[in-house]
Amino acid sequence: MNSANNAAVVVGVDGSEQALRAVRLAATEAARQHRPLRVVHGFIWPLLHVPVSPAPDAPPGGGLRHRAEELVEAAVAEAEATTPGLSISGEIIDGEAAAVLVGESPTAALIVLGDRGLGGFSALVVGSVAVQVAAYADCPVLVARGAQRPDEPVLVAVDGSEASRLAADFAAEIAVSRGVPLVAVHAYRHPGSSGPGDMQPLVYDEAKLHGEQERMIAEWLTGLTERHRELRLTCRAVHGRPGAVLADASRSAQLVVVGGQGRGEVTGLLLGSVSQSVLHHAQCPVAVVRAPR
Repeated sequence: MNSANNAAVVVGVDGSEQALRAVRLAATEAARQHRPLRVVHGFIWPLLHVPVSPAPDAPPGGGLRHRAEELVEAAVAEAEATTPGLSISGEIIDGEAAAVLVGESPTAALIVLGDRGLGGFSALVVGSVAVQVAAYADCPVLVARGAQRPDEPVLVAVDGSEASRLAADFAAEIAVSRGVPLVAVHAYRHPGSSGPGDMQPLVYDEAKLHGEQERMIAEWLTGLTERHRELRLTCRAVHGRPGAVLADASRSAQLVVVGGQGRGEVTGLLLGSVSQSVLHHAQCPVAVVRAPR
C-alpha cells in the first residue's frame, strides 16, 4: 500500500450498479484510512474515433462526454452520501478502463472497482477489467463483490511465499482498522495426492499432518502481531484445494485477501491461479496484493 499521506483511494466507475457498490466500499475505506477519494472514469470513445460532443441539432446536454460527466457526478454524490465530509474528486480520463486504472496505481493507496460493469456478460462471474487491474496494478486492488458482512473477520490466504507475506501485512492493517479479527488460512493437500481425483495415500497421520501445517502457518506469520499490536489473529489449516477452501471460507468473512502470486503458481502469470479462482468465486469482497515490480 502506498504509505504517502496524500495518496488517494481510487475507484473506477462506469455507471453500473456494480460500480456504485464499489464507490460505497471505496468511500468507506478512504474514510477509515483518512485518505481522499478519487473517482475515475476511463473514457474510451476518443480512442475509437467516435464523436463525443453533441450533434449540432441535438438537445442541450447530449453527447457521450456529457454522459460521462453525469455518471462521474453521480458517483461523487454517492460517495458524499456514504461518507459525509470526505475529500472527494472526480475525473474523466481518455483511455480504456483497465489501462486508466493501472495508470493511476503507482500513486494510489488502493484501487477499488466492481466485479463486473456495463457490457459485462452475465455468465462471467468476474469481469476482464477486474482481472486485468488486479494483475497489473502497482498497489493493492479491492474488488467489490458478494455480501457485505461488517461484523465478520478478515480472511487472508497464506502459503509461505513473499506474496502471501505482503498479503498478510495488508490484511492485518485492514483488520485492525475495522476492529475485527484476522483469520489466516492455509490450504494443504495430503502428501502424495495428485491429479483431478485427488487420490489419498493409503497411510498417513491426519492429526500429525494437520499439526505440522498449523506450525508452518505460525512460522510464516512470525512477527505479524508484533508489527500490528492490536491484531487478533487466528490460524487455520484446511485440507483441500486453495481456491475451493478460500471460496468456502469467504461465506463467513467480510473480506478475503490474497497475494497476486503464491507458491506453485506459473511464473509467467502475473495473477496466479489461486487469486483468479478467489476473484471468480468468493462470496465477499476480495483484495489482491502484489509485490512491487
